[in-house]
Amino acid sequence: MNPVFVLSLFDGLLNTVILSLLTYLFGGLVGLAVALGRISPSKPVRLVASTYIQIIQGIPLLVLMGFGFFGPSILGFGNVSALAAATIAMSIYSSAYLGEIWRGCLQAVAKPQWEAAECLGLSRVQRMTRIIIPQAVRIAIPPTVGFMVQIIKNTSVASLVVGYGELTYNAKIINNATFQPFVYFGLAGILYFLVCYPLSELSRMMERRLNVASR
Repeated sequence: MNPVFVLSLFDGLLNTVILSLLTYLFGGLVGLAVALGRISPSKPVRLVASTYIQIIQGIPLLVLMGFGFFGPSILGFGNVSALAAATIAMSIYSSAYLGEIWRGCLQAVAKPQWEAAECLGLSRVQRMTRIIIPQAVRIAIPPTVGFMVQIIKNTSVASLVVGYGELTYNAKIINNATFQPFVYFGLAGILYFLVCYPLSELSRMMERRLNVASR
């Protein structure tokens, strides 16, 4: 096993983590806006947020990658880097799912809490920031951490369209040079497992603690 190839896999793993963090950052910001839009008192805003979710969830991530890579140049913004294109596509994709996850968490806050906040004469912004969102965050942690695992695994799609040098892409390049798919794709699988398994366990642990606290 060539140490240079192994280091290339770790370099791909680093790129995977970078893309995952950027996706969670930008996708989370848009997802929060979508979640708040889904529970907005304004019917047009709710309709726009709901339509956005339905459209994005109905488009394969692979197609979004194509839009993220070729779309900016078609619109006259020039060529974008592989990382930028992958981040755009992954952020759009994740925002729809995070928006729906967080919408459910916001609505899971007990109705008396909403009513009590309204009786205090707080504005909607004050109700959301001081009472509802802090409680919803506690509910949202387990499913959000669980979705982060999906984000990490879905970064492998970036290698198919934009050629971003993440873990799967580097494993494919090494295999083309060595013709040892079981060795290097196997190592890539182990590296994915070492990153994703702790997150999955963290999600389950938080869910158990949440259930105990709820009881």
